[in-house]
Amino acid sequence: MDIAKRARLLIIDDEPAIRTSLQAYLGDLDYIADGAESAEQAIGLLRDSSYDLLIVDLRLPGMSGEQLIRRVHAQRDGTRFLIHTGSMGYRLSDELRQLGLTERHIFAKPVIDLQQLVTRIEQQLSLS
Repeated sequence: MDIAKRARLLIIDDEPAIRTSLQAYLGDLDYIADGAESAEQAIGLLRDSSYDLLIVDLRLPGMSGEQLIRRVHAQRDGTRFLIHTGSMGYRLSDELRQLGLTERHIFAKPVIDLQQLVTRIEQQLSLS
């Protein structure tokens, strides 16, 4: 089964260089990768489209990435998430753990090992 050919990803990051480079890289691998610069913009995109996986930066202007994850999970229970953060000491909150997220859902940015990111994406998508 070729997961990438059908998977829709939404990358939420307020840093344009990170967001667009991930979109381009994942697009080259046949994922459909859209981007949003804020949680609020992501919510707007989710009104019109469905996504198999959201890649969420935690530090966003306005609503935080954690708030976004909780909100999307409440509205679309089957949505999968990966968290990317520049905070090296980040620990999952109890609320995110209760949603089923673990340390395997976190990766550091900037992403140095893109294959590791792709592996994590594929792992999350195969759970669907």
